[in-house]
Amino acid sequence: MTRKSLPIRPRTHSAFDDDGFAGTIDALVATTQQLYLADGVPWVVGYSGGKDSTAVLQLVWMALAGLDVDQRTKPVHIISTDTLVENPVVAAWVTHSLDVLGAAATAQHLPITPHRLTPAVTDTFWVNLIGRGYPAPRPKFRWCTERLKIKPSNTFIREMVRSHGEAILVLGTRKAESSGRSHRMTDLESRRVRDLLSPNDSLPNCLVYSPVENWSNDDVWTFLMQSANPWGYSNKELLTMYQGASPDGECPLVVDSTTPSCGDSRFGCWTCTLVDKDKSMSAMIQNDEEKEWMLPLLDLRNELDVADDRHLRDFRRMNGSVQLFHDKPIPGPYTQAARENWLRRLLEAQAWIRANGPDYVNSLELVTLAELEEIRRMWVVDKHEFEDHLPGIYEAAIGVQYPGKPLDEHLPLGPETVQVLQEVAGEDRLHFELVRELLDIEQRHRSQARRAGLFDSLEKALRRGFYDDEADATARAHQRRAAIDRTPTGEPEPDPLDIADGFVRRTDAVVAP
Repeated sequence: MTRKSLPIRPRTHSAFDDDGFAGTIDALVATTQQLYLADGVPWVVGYSGGKDSTAVLQLVWMALAGLDVDQRTKPVHIISTDTLVENPVVAAWVTHSLDVLGAAATAQHLPITPHRLTPAVTDTFWVNLIGRGYPAPRPKFRWCTERLKIKPSNTFIREMVRSHGEAILVLGTRKAESSGRSHRMTDLESRRVRDLLSPNDSLPNCLVYSPVENWSNDDVWTFLMQSANPWGYSNKELLTMYQGASPDGECPLVVDSTTPSCGDSRFGCWTCTLVDKDKSMSAMIQNDEEKEWMLPLLDLRNELDVADDRHLRDFRRMNGSVQLFHDKPIPGPYTQAARENWLRRLLEAQAWIRANGPDYVNSLELVTLAELEEIRRMWVVDKHEFEDHLPGIYEAAIGVQYPGKPLDEHLPLGPETVQVLQEVAGEDRLHFELVRELLDIEQRHRSQARRAGLFDSLEKALRRGFYDDEADATARAHQRRAAIDRTPTGEPEPDPLDIADGFVRRTDAVVAP
């Protein structure tokens, strides 16, 4: 018998084929030096701690280190966006890396300054999900990328543009990442106004330099393994971290909506529900027993990612209106009970990880005190939930007294009165919420010299709480739709119950709550 020959895997093209590894790197470093010296425009380097951004930062570092000290006049800012829900292992890696490279840049007299960017408190993941009640992100309602990644980085870059008139972004984007990325980068190349610098559609007066745009995945690792990290970090540990999970890719610096979300990348948010399964965290736990402390995070992420979460959400939209889709109300924000449960689960996971995880997560904060304070304000002030349950939830989960400040707003009812109101309302959640909101509105306007807006606030409360239940709201929505269809103009005749019937309109797509 003849031995069956194995198929030969074709060799992919490498960026090092023409000039060899050393020649290619030397030429790229020289090109980077020429671009740096060409003008006084500051550079902003996107750094996520992953392989591509590490390779780019090494090239920039090598280029600056090869210049005379008196030539290093232009500032280079290293920005890393921390969404505050990053994979804790990667977040710790990146945070320590920023500290190390900052110290090394100072010691080597390089004009490099690291910046750790975070979203504004009102834009964070948990403030939106637990505070406002936004449902977990979905492809058709991806509210997270803009708030957590694009806004922090763009705010920093725009400040550079305001201060200097222009900025050059140095990014680790590569054409080999995807066909879409390749097409996008090729299109921008055709519109270059300067050699090697592409425009950025979403950031005026910003040009993009992508030194590894033509590198393959293997090229990146070849460079990292053969070139020592110039700020003293370990590229071998970076490789080990990548090997701990099976999917390829990383979480890039996101500056516009065309950049792939972290849902398709290896290192992203541990809360991400834009993918069917968090393969990276699952693989880390499976491949390393020391990572089993992340199990509560994986469990909580999977609880957020449910196919049908109607039982967790209000049948009314955020503004109190009722909208129909396939003759059913489009679900709105999470209910009060659901939001309180998400906070309880999050704090319990934090307490368990601190007690059972390694030393470097002993002080892990899954949700910061600033976020808790904003969530509490939203619950009590914006949503009129003056039971003020957050401190009690915190103390039960963490085991210590809530460290937040007392609320400035005077609560209209004490705990005993709220309990009486709940007993009177029984299972009628809607009418309990209506009376609670009306009392809160009256109390807040009582102390004002002018009661401007009182009647508008009362009207909005009545619109939200008029219904007996979801079935009643759905029936009224159908009645109003039928009335619209019967009129020649498409608008119903004035309805004396319009103030309490709620605004209903047709829709053919699922939109934000």
